[in-house]
Amino acid sequence: MSDQSAGIKIKRRGLMLVLSSPSGAGKSTIAHNLLENDPNLEISVSVTTRERRGSEINGHHYHFVSRREFERLRDSESLLEWAEVHGHNYGTPREPVEKAMAEGRDMLFDIDWQGANQVVEKMRGDVVPIFILPPSMKELRARLQRRAEDSADTIEMRLENARAEIAQWRSYDYVVINEDLDRAFASVSAIVAAERLRRDRRPGLFDFVAELTET
Repeated sequence: MSDQSAGIKIKRRGLMLVLSSPSGAGKSTIAHNLLENDPNLEISVSVTTRERRGSEINGHHYHFVSRREFERLRDSESLLEWAEVHGHNYGTPREPVEKAMAEGRDMLFDIDWQGANQVVEKMRGDVVPIFILPPSMKELRARLQRRAEDSADTIEMRLENARAEIAQWRSYDYVVINEDLDRAFASVSAIVAAERLRRDRRPGLFDFVAELTET
């Protein structure tokens, strides 16, 4: 993929945009809005062992697999990262990500902090890690309740886990507080725009500058 400005095309390497947050803080909504508004981004579809929710489509939101199949993928090194969250396993297939990077396509990852750490460790130069914080724990509880997808016990478990997840914020390059969805989305979009312009992501600049200075 190339950068385009006033008709100039410069080859660049794709980036891996990692969004993490405690459940209910808004990362999935921000990810959805990014995909709706940015044609250069595509989602990395994770595999998971948890049951499909009524609103989810297999192969679009997740690849839903058995625990045995997940273990086969994990043990064969076919996952770029994996983690156990709320008693279920999640992982990122390696092959489509590596292919996208080589072709200059940008990939979006909606994953937790455990998975983000593994991705950063393996592909640091390609990763843009962003952590989404809720404005307060009171608001986080209200959002989980409004979602109406979990039992009261599950919501309490998610709130307890949220405190441990929030403690990982320092390991991310960017932190966005999602008090207002529009402002949070604008902040994340600005980060993506800036990261795409990094010199080390645009190998095509070498040829462009060489041609520029020779004419």
